[in-house]
Amino acid sequence: MNSTLLELLPQLVELLAFALGSVGLSVAGLYIERFALTTVESGQVKLGAWLAFMGAMAFYFAYLMGTDKFRPKLAAVQRRLAE
Repeated sequence: MNSTLLELLPQLVELLAFALGSVGLSVAGLYIERFALTTVESGQVKLGAWLAFMGAMAFYFAYLMGTDKFRPKLAAVQRRLAE
């Protein structure tokens, strides 16, 4: 059992990296969107629109990392642990 967990360690580290990356990008997206709203409220509409676009891109990449990387890796680790 211990050797199986040791063999899974690189996959678990990769899983953790994808999870933290997805959460980090989501938090960054929230911060950027809030900053964009503040910028628009201060009268700088073009800059605010650009920041809103950047925040949306951060959310998009967080979504992609969660669905394209994290979920398949989680399924692989769960299959490996079920063996």
